[in-house]
Amino acid sequence: MALIHHTTLKPSKVDLLADWLPTRPWYRGGPEPVLEKAGGFRLDDPEGEVGMEFMVVTDTTGDGRTAYLVPLTYRGAPLEGAEHALVGTMEHGVLGKRWAYDGCHDPVLVGELLSLVEGRVQAQDQSLSDTPDREVTRSHTGAPFSAAGFAPEPVDDQDGTRVPVPGGATLHVHRVLRPVPENPPLPPQGAAGHVAGGWSGPDGTRLRALFMVLQTG
Repeated sequence: MALIHHTTLKPSKVDLLADWLPTRPWYRGGPEPVLEKAGGFRLDDPEGEVGMEFMVVTDTTGDGRTAYLVPLTYRGAPLEGAEHALVGTMEHGVLGKRWAYDGCHDPVLVGELLSLVEGRVQAQDQSLSDTPDREVTRSHTGAPFSAAGFAPEPVDDQDGTRVPVPGGATLHVHRVLRPVPENPPLPPQGAAGHVAGGWSGPDGTRLRALFMVLQTG
């Protein structure tokens, strides 16, 4: 299990994302978002080298509050060939310099995410070591994935990020989260799998949505 270090980060993750989000095609806000960390979960790297976090941040500017899902990986050295996916670098109070990447481009995160969809691994609490996050739900139908040697080639558009995965399916990562009343959120009819979760809304409310949907065909 990953060990969560409660220490300083310079700059903070939220500060990194405030600069990076406006460069994304799915971003809905203005050039200077004001972000609040609102929730998310983690996955464990079996090799213990790569930190993986699915962060939900809320942009509080304007009349509304828009929540974004940002999968991130944290590495102790640059990921070869992923310069275009670099969100930024941070100085970690325990681990030193860390390179933060858009996780949809990181083969370690995509591989573990497929394992989560299949139910072979469990989502972990965002802030506590060795603690499952039972609010995160998932489903999968069909043949198992074989992600060995898989190099993700995600595509961003105005609706989110689409990650082609082995076997001809596509994992649609919902970057702009749309709360639903169902608890737990249910995948659309015909979906081959999904991951759903929750985050903190205004006035202590708890919001829930589909985080990603696996589509075939």
